[in-house]
Amino acid sequence: MEAFMRDESLEFLKELLWAPSPSGFEEPAQAVVRSYMRPVAQSVRTDVHGNVIAALNETGRPRVMLAGHCDEIGLMVTHVDDQGFLAVSQIGGWDAANLVGQQVTVHTASGPVLGVVARKAIHAMTPEERNAGVKLDDLWVDIGAKDKDDALEAVRVGDPITVGRGFDMLRGTKAVSRCFDDKMGTWVVMETLRLLLRRKVKAAVFAVSTVQEEIGLRGAITSAFGIEPDVGVAVDVTHAADSPGDSKPKRCYLRTGDGPVIERGANINKVVERRLIEAAEAKKIPYQLAGSPGATGTDANAIQISRAGVASGLIGVPVRYMHAPTEVLDLQDLENSARLLAEFIARLDPGVSFVPE
Repeated sequence: MEAFMRDESLEFLKELLWAPSPSGFEEPAQAVVRSYMRPVAQSVRTDVHGNVIAALNETGRPRVMLAGHCDEIGLMVTHVDDQGFLAVSQIGGWDAANLVGQQVTVHTASGPVLGVVARKAIHAMTPEERNAGVKLDDLWVDIGAKDKDDALEAVRVGDPITVGRGFDMLRGTKAVSRCFDDKMGTWVVMETLRLLLRRKVKAAVFAVSTVQEEIGLRGAITSAFGIEPDVGVAVDVTHAADSPGDSKPKRCYLRTGDGPVIERGANINKVVERRLIEAAEAKKIPYQLAGSPGATGTDANAIQISRAGVASGLIGVPVRYMHAPTEVLDLQDLENSARLLAEFIARLDPGVSFVPE
């Protein structure tokens, strides 16, 4: 790998990506966040919803909330049949075709249980079945149990399941992992706070590892209500368009490695947008622009309409193959996202107005 990210930060990213955290079951990932941030932040707390909030200069102004959600899409055990096979439902949004043949881990009270997502072999399918789309109801998880009683000694209904491996490097600064969406966002906001320790910051900064984004932006709703920020910036994945299947996007041509994406549109405060662009250009941080005409479906949407309203922004990191067990991004985009946010916050003073004019 090209030397770009410091060793300690890379290890934090790896640990975060390997930790299981399907929506509603984020505790292992949040333990990684707390461990990394305690020596860095002035305070680290966990709220009743499970959001981890690392703070710096809490009495400062304006109050800035950074949000990256740590939950990942996954599966849940919903039934065990007489032969010991597991029926599952999805946590978050899956393309069922991406699940076929994947190795999975069932996370139980007694520890991890390995399994595979299976379906009827192609040799046994009718022509109609071969041509039909893959449906989740046609799949099952095989943990190797001999019958129902044997399976129930290992798993219980309601146990969460993760799909795929954690972090691995590809060529150059490209990396692959499950759940870059959006643990890389958690990494960015926590690294931003670490970078700000070396700066004289007037703003109060709250870096939040939010929960349950994939099932309705739930952690951002509750944490924004509690923090009462003046400005909030979410960091999430956005669709890269530099692979063969996405070479002609309708929105914009975003490339991995070309820098963080500054979103524009109804979900974005104009002053936040302008200041993000100014910060990037002042420090020669590469960036890309994307337009989102309505609600973005990210934590920025929940933050924007919290209480009487929050000046919101959104930084996207281009990712290939989103919501698959093999998401690909460029580590340079993560580093540059943290640098951009740190510069944006360092330039804020107590008198700044985010009222659009």
